[in-house]
Amino acid sequence: MKRDMDLVRTILLKVEADPKFDGTMHQAYAAGLGIEGHSEGEIAYNCAQLVEAGFLTGNTKMATQGVVMLGKLTWEGHEFLDAVRDPDIWRKTKERAKTVTTVGFAFLWEIAKAEIKTKLGLP
Repeated sequence: MKRDMDLVRTILLKVEADPKFDGTMHQAYAAGLGIEGHSEGEIAYNCAQLVEAGFLTGNTKMATQGVVMLGKLTWEGHEFLDAVRDPDIWRKTKERAKTVTTVGFAFLWEIAKAEIKTKLGLP
């Protein structure tokens, strides 16, 4: 299964907005997060990736069954989300990333930071 960066951003936004993700564990699945257009497997896979990357706390032991237990956003999760929250910054970040075949998470984050600096008129 592929990592879907638009879905990753959506998951982070949903978790941040939902007060139940306060550090106690909750199941993450398509209906539970209110994300349409993706299978439970896709959502579980990307949630598991976010847990493994340290952007969310959680338990991925049942990810192969389509269930990931989520706790909350970590400091890193908040930092990344703050960098890509603005839809215009996110759009420009994705446009710049399309110029190369593959872009890792860290590199995408750096592009977003560069777009924010440009928007603020910083060198």
